[in-house]
Amino acid sequence: MQTRKIISIVFAVTILIALGILIYNIYADKILRKSYPLEYVELVEKYSAEYAVPKELIYSVIRTESRFDPDAKSHAGAVGLMQIMPDTRGWIMFRLGIEDEVDILDPEVNIKFGTYLLSYLMTQFQDESSIIAAYNAGNTKVKTWLTDSRYSDDGITLKDIPYPETEAYVEKVFKAREIYIKLYFENEGESVND
Repeated sequence: MQTRKIISIVFAVTILIALGILIYNIYADKILRKSYPLEYVELVEKYSAEYAVPKELIYSVIRTESRFDPDAKSHAGAVGLMQIMPDTRGWIMFRLGIEDEVDILDPEVNIKFGTYLLSYLMTQFQDESSIIAAYNAGNTKVKTWLTDSRYSDDGITLKDIPYPETEAYVEKVFKAREIYIKLYFENEGESVND
């Protein structure tokens, strides 16, 4: 009698675990898609194509920078979906030949400028972590790190990022990028350095 009771309990627990796994598998994708959405699709598609930046990278930066809040403002003064700094805004306007004032909080302007910046950084650096680190810490800072043997062995790849905030930022973008690829872009085969 005791053995039969134990078998029944083990069977019931096994069924509950299997049911839990099934429910998790059904809803995990939905939960992840809610946490890692595809918003501003037309704008991301447009500027991804125009500046040859992978869509998953744009989405990953937007999610990491602002969690898709177009009105996001940082303590450092960065604004919008892709958290563009005022000096960077002016530099991009100069590079793109834009003379009229623009609303950097406008999602189209912000995504255009952020994607342009990523595209520019992709021409400056060969290593994905350097590209992402430069988006966060600045182009000049990363170029300095790459010339320092404490941070790079080959002048191309960062082996260490001396700013903890930038190191954490790079990890967050990479994690988000991995999730975006798995959820939406697995069959597209895009990569930052393609």
